[in-house]
Amino acid sequence: MKSKRVLSVILMCMLLTLGMVPIYAATTQEKIDNARAARNETRSSLEETKNKIRGLESKKGESEVYLSELSIQLENLRNSLEQLQVDEEQKQAELEIVQIELEEARAQEEKQYEDMKLRIQFMYEKSSGDYLVMLLSASDFTDFLNRAENISQISEYDREMLKNYQETQEIIREKEEQVQEEKRAIAVLKEENAVRHAEVEVVMDSTNEQIKAYKMDIRSAESEEANLLSRISNQENEINGLIEQARTEEAARVAQAQAEARAKAAAKASTSSSNSTSSSSNNSTSNSSSNTASNSTSNSSASNNSSNQSTDNATPEPAAPAPEPSTGQGTYLGKFKLTAYCSCSKCCGKWAGGPTASGAMPTAGRTVAMGGVPFGTKLSINGTIYTVEDRGTGYGHVDIFMGSHSVALGFGRQYAEVYQVN
Repeated sequence: MKSKRVLSVILMCMLLTLGMVPIYAATTQEKIDNARAARNETRSSLEETKNKIRGLESKKGESEVYLSELSIQLENLRNSLEQLQVDEEQKQAELEIVQIELEEARAQEEKQYEDMKLRIQFMYEKSSGDYLVMLLSASDFTDFLNRAENISQISEYDREMLKNYQETQEIIREKEEQVQEEKRAIAVLKEENAVRHAEVEVVMDSTNEQIKAYKMDIRSAESEEANLLSRISNQENEINGLIEQARTEEAARVAQAQAEARAKAAAKASTSSSNSTSSSSNNSTSNSSSNTASNSTSNSSASNNSSNQSTDNATPEPAAPAPEPSTGQGTYLGKFKLTAYCSCSKCCGKWAGGPTASGAMPTAGRTVAMGGVPFGTKLSINGTIYTVEDRGTGYGHVDIFMGSHSVALGFGRQYAEVYQVN
């Protein structure tokens, strides 16, 4: 009797102790959610960094193309400057030749002028009568005509020569002016070319500095990208560790629930046995008194029967463990949250298009992700049998694989009764 009461007290203490054990599943799930949020934020930063690198690479490429164009311009300006230098030297040589020709023409003009002065002087010194005497002293008419023709030709020659030398001198002057103008134009072009050359060199230096800055920014962004990839890898390891921890805690919780059920059943059986023993003892005492008043033989027989009954009630059969609830669909796990995902980069990030955590390729209508259970576990949800082939969610949250992102978005968030088939 006393031992049974002690057993009941021990069982009650066990129940109280088990009830005081903290349940960490919710806390671990919060850690998983926080870790995933941090990972998604890191992925977002990684995508921004990749976009930044692509933008810097594009700008650097544009600057390099521009620098190549500037280099071609600078080379053309150098060639043009060299050609202008050659042209200027040629024009200077032409100008020297023209100046020599002009000096010769001026000398010829002075000589012609001196000759004309002598003839004019002679004509003034000789009166017009002398010409008349010259004509009249002709021996015949033919001689007269010849002398008159000679006098006319001399005058005409003087006028023609003066006109020719004047025209020649004018031509040489125009040519000199033209060469001088061309030389001035070449000088202007040389000056403009030199200014443009200096401007291009300044722009090239600035572009080179800009390219160097882009390269430094790209190296910095690539270093940041490597750090983010390393951080994501660490976060994935942390999430996987938390998922394993949640699975362990869930298994402990299930074991605790089963232990509580067994303890309650044992306590209930012990209490029932104690009550039965007490009742049997009272009945035995009453029967013994009655039988003593009537018959000693009957008393002995009743006493033996009462003793046997008390012994049977004191050692009951041990209670069987409480079975888990089940239906025709399988073992009932509970009402779980349902979401959906696909193999696109928005849902899976860098694992997009690849296999699941179990190594199998995901298939719509078959693949689901859930932590806390082994890969290959069959789950019955809304009449459809799915297979756990992926991780990413904690126990109590089933992520169902869909064939496209639009279908996954349309699924939204639902809740359903979940059964374990195997």
